[in-house]
Amino acid sequence: MKTRWGVLGVAKIAVQKVIPAMQRSGETEVTAIASRDLAKARETAAQLGIAKAYGSYEELLADGEIDAIYNPLPNHLHVPWSIQAAAAGKHVLCEKPIGLNAEECRQLIAARDRHGVQIGEAFMARTHPQWLRARELASSGAIGELRSIGAFFSYFNRDPKNIRNKQEWGGGGLMDIGCYPITLSRMIFGGEPRRVIGLIERDPEMGIDRLTSAMLDYATGQCVFTCSTQMVPYQRVQILGTKGRVEIEIPFNAPPDAACRLFVDNGSSLTGAGIAIETMPVCDQYTVQGDLFSKAIRGEGAVPVPLEDALNNMAVIEAIFRSAESGRWESPGA
Repeated sequence: MKTRWGVLGVAKIAVQKVIPAMQRSGETEVTAIASRDLAKARETAAQLGIAKAYGSYEELLADGEIDAIYNPLPNHLHVPWSIQAAAAGKHVLCEKPIGLNAEECRQLIAARDRHGVQIGEAFMARTHPQWLRARELASSGAIGELRSIGAFFSYFNRDPKNIRNKQEWGGGGLMDIGCYPITLSRMIFGGEPRRVIGLIERDPEMGIDRLTSAMLDYATGQCVFTCSTQMVPYQRVQILGTKGRVEIEIPFNAPPDAACRLFVDNGSSLTGAGIAIETMPVCDQYTVQGDLFSKAIRGEGAVPVPLEDALNNMAVIEAIFRSAESGRWESPGA
């Protein structure tokens, strides 16, 4: 039996990416969508072939025929509405970042445990086959001993009305896209950074961090990344060991309709003669994400990114912000 999903809001990521992907799944059924504007909810439901449209989030949460909620609301609404969904007995897949700070995440963990539901953070990249393969290569000794991860993630957006540019709503580069190299380096290193250091440049009008670089110090190596909301659109990840490296071509926004490639380099030549290309099968990472979370609801596996992991990720984000202010190394300490 398919898990029946309701969606809070008509966010672009939900309408254009997540809902269509989940509708192609054998595990999920999107049965309802809500907006504070009923006309928008009805329009989106008609566009996507969703059976029910609600003019408030409360109405959707009261629907007894919905098993799980997908929450793609702005960052400052992630935890409040996920808590309300849990109180209504709904499982919740909440967009990243899980909230505005670690304390909010702790409140969400308490709500999950109190109401006996499953709640996870929607880091779709972590379950994509290319990242599972990258982790396998890094941990198997195929590139020697893992030493360094380098990542870039950027786009250009100076629209002051965009939610990513509203500081009070949890906007800015680190929360929006810097969270990806953090969570994925934690996954590849298989542990938590002992300390971090960050450098931030803020937009003079909007106040959000528009250029952030950070170094994460792990027990066996380091991750260095740069993210920006006002730079040429680009993304790439390098995973380097003592004997080889893995380059992920499109690490975060993997296309749903084209194969992804890993470049596995044995280091024999700077001209690239030692590179073997591994092509991943075509898949939609949002479909994979929905499938795995739906199975977890039914007890057929674990939540891919549980709240305990989300808490640790948020602790790193907070430490980078603190470091940018203090000018010193900071310890995450979730």
